[in-house]
Amino acid sequence: TGKRTFEPTFTFQGFRYVKIEGLSQPLDLADLQGVVVYSHMPKAGTFNCSHPLVNQLQENIQWGQRGNFLDVPTDCPQRDERMGWTGDAQAFAATACFNFHTAAFYTKWLGDVRVDQRVDGAIPFVVPNVLGENAAGSTGWGDVATILPWTMYQKYGDRRILSEQYENMRGWVDFLDQLAGDNHLVQDGFHFGDWLFFIHPTDWNNKPGYSDIDFLATSFFAYSTNILVWVAELLGHDADARRYQSLYDQVRTAWRQEFVTSSGRLSPHTQTAYTLALAFDLLQPDQEVQAVSYLVQNIERRNDHLSTGFLGTPHLCHVLSEHGHTDIAYRLLLQESYPSWLYPVTRGATTVWERWDGIKPDSTFQTPRMNSFNHYAYGAIGDWMYSVAAGIQTDPTQPGYKHIIFQPHPSPELEYMSASHESPYGLVKSAWRYQDDEIEYTFTVPPNSTATIELPGSEAVSVGSGTHQFSNQRRQ
Repeated sequence: TGKRTFEPTFTFQGFRYVKIEGLSQPLDLADLQGVVVYSHMPKAGTFNCSHPLVNQLQENIQWGQRGNFLDVPTDCPQRDERMGWTGDAQAFAATACFNFHTAAFYTKWLGDVRVDQRVDGAIPFVVPNVLGENAAGSTGWGDVATILPWTMYQKYGDRRILSEQYENMRGWVDFLDQLAGDNHLVQDGFHFGDWLFFIHPTDWNNKPGYSDIDFLATSFFAYSTNILVWVAELLGHDADARRYQSLYDQVRTAWRQEFVTSSGRLSPHTQTAYTLALAFDLLQPDQEVQAVSYLVQNIERRNDHLSTGFLGTPHLCHVLSEHGHTDIAYRLLLQESYPSWLYPVTRGATTVWERWDGIKPDSTFQTPRMNSFNHYAYGAIGDWMYSVAAGIQTDPTQPGYKHIIFQPHPSPELEYMSASHESPYGLVKSAWRYQDDEIEYTFTVPPNSTATIELPGSEAVSVGSGTHQFSNQRRQ
């Protein structure tokens, strides 16, 4: 008798296709309505360029964020998991803050992280912790306790998140210190490692991207300790700053003695190993050049393909750009064959896949027991697209876009690029376009902010609020 609406109250289900059976008459598509459910977080970022597949990748990244940010940052919305995996959250945090206003969302969830931290300082694999007391302590996952608050501080400039999370951060580093013991190497405990790194399905001589667990664990131990030093200094905890600086120096020294040869070759000899060593500033300055060379050689031997997993992927293109190889970073971004960011797009993906080979080149599927087509972790490339390719960067000394550093990296592989972000001060925008023999740039600085513009081959220029246009010679 009349129209009735049935909908779930206590659950949700991510999907792409719907199958309806048992109807007595044909169903009109207009009779169906999909209801999108996610936490309130207004859109903050836009990204557009001349490459349609890259634009679709950006859409996939944002759509995956919507699908997974429902009260907690879940790993996927569509299978019987949908849990707040901490490793995925730390890997994607910088990209998430570009795409949407996530300050309230992350502040709430970091409160959950504080509540669920074990007495010994271990951070659970998932928050809220529904896996049990022993499901905690994995490096790269538990490091969300340090990485996420620091990322939020850079993006929003609010020290309160550092104050609120400080004891949580300190507890995690102290846990790792106890786990490492006197030699300062994390060799005990369970660690997921560089989750879902590339493994060639048929050719074992095409070496997999596996990185030793103790290398990864100790690398993140050093990185989290260094972040804690920065935070302690900011908050005026001078005694803690000195204590953790001493610990960081000891961990980095132990790391160098254990994993680095005099020439800068690492054990393990993988893309993720060199990426993290360079991203976390763990090498001696005279070893960095050779380490960068090893990383570039690895990528080129794979015909411009990556082999990184959840821990290495967010930093890979950043490291390449920081060391003068943005051209190779672009090759990775624009690579369409497997494994790559654009390969899923060529297969019709509308969100980011959990695995590089969710659908294999021969059209077979990965194991159905663990093969999500809506996982946002590999969408972490979005941060590089905004901050390096388009060039919108925060200043660590004046965070939250109080002072903006515009340092775009144009590529002759593209005709134009434009990105914007609604910062706490207003709209920040960067755009570049190839025009005949020149590259034209346009930058927008919001009120009460300043910016430094650093263009290729030009001296830095300081500007105030408003729109600013520049051009320089096209470089081959």
